[in-house]
Amino acid sequence: MKILLIGGTGNISSECALWLVSQGHEVVALTRGRGAAPEGCRLVRADRKDPTGMRAAAAAVRPEVVVNFLGYEMEEIRLDYEVFHGSIRQYVFISSASVYATPHGPLPLTEASALGNTGWDYSLKKLECEQWLLARWCENGFPLSIVRPSHTYSKLWVPNAVSSASYVVAARMEQGKPVYLHDGGENLWTLTAASDFAVGLGGLLGQAAALGEVFHITSDEVLTWHQIYAEIADAVGARAPQIVPVPTDFICQTVPRLVGSLKADKAQTGVFDNAKIKRFVPTFHCRKSFHAGVAESVAWLRAHPEQMSLKPELNTEIETVLAAWRTEGAAWRSAGSLPPS
Repeated sequence: MKILLIGGTGNISSECALWLVSQGHEVVALTRGRGAAPEGCRLVRADRKDPTGMRAAAAAVRPEVVVNFLGYEMEEIRLDYEVFHGSIRQYVFISSASVYATPHGPLPLTEASALGNTGWDYSLKKLECEQWLLARWCENGFPLSIVRPSHTYSKLWVPNAVSSASYVVAARMEQGKPVYLHDGGENLWTLTAASDFAVGLGGLLGQAAALGEVFHITSDEVLTWHQIYAEIADAVGARAPQIVPVPTDFICQTVPRLVGSLKADKAQTGVFDNAKIKRFVPTFHCRKSFHAGVAESVAWLRAHPEQMSLKPELNTEIETVLAAWRTEGAAWRSAGSLPPS
């Protein structure tokens, strides 16, 4: 198949591009950036918000399948619909497992679980896009499939609770510096290697039975955040990492940008039932444990330090939270906001 990836050079999409190429597909990545194409993948340059550029790219590529890794603004989704309606076999919208309502109901989450994460604008925008696209499927058969990844990482990321795209948390552990972890890190969480996710996604492409359907694609391995940080520490060789438990509400009071991505997402319990994707793609199975995956990420980033994204502002932010907690933590503990550690 000829597959157009809107994105294609990022954390998840680059691994998907590599897997699709390995399966013999012709893969084109639409990007406005200057990043290198994944091996075997062709790039087409366009601003996905520019109608003229998008139409020109679609006419040049003439894809059978389009996978949108980047959309969460309705303006962009409507443009995709205008450009591709009537000319493709399948449009796959990469949404997010954060669209499920919080706090979660019965676990594990299935695709039928309640929707509406009102704590995070990103999640609400993803859900709005889903609902608009599903309406087009119901109205006129726009060939839609929706995929909801949860916290998915590649060699470019060492996943953590505050900024997975940056190596700062891992670097602090390497250097023997403290890091904080929300509520002691006891909530369950799921991390998925992008190379495993790619098998599930790729198996859906071109499947007529997948049209009009919604899937989440995650690992079946479930860890606490405390276990996740212990694995990161092991990967970087930190024998006695300093992991400071701090209440989620205190963190978000100190760093308001984390209200959505932490309080409404990573501080929730993230456990998923993958039965549906396994029915549609029997070859899908997450083979890479987080222990192996994070070790690979650390090794690759050490070999490519220019990719570490050592954001000084994140380092400052972590220090700010830790300093505030040292000053105010006793009062929060006495008020019963956090069990004694």
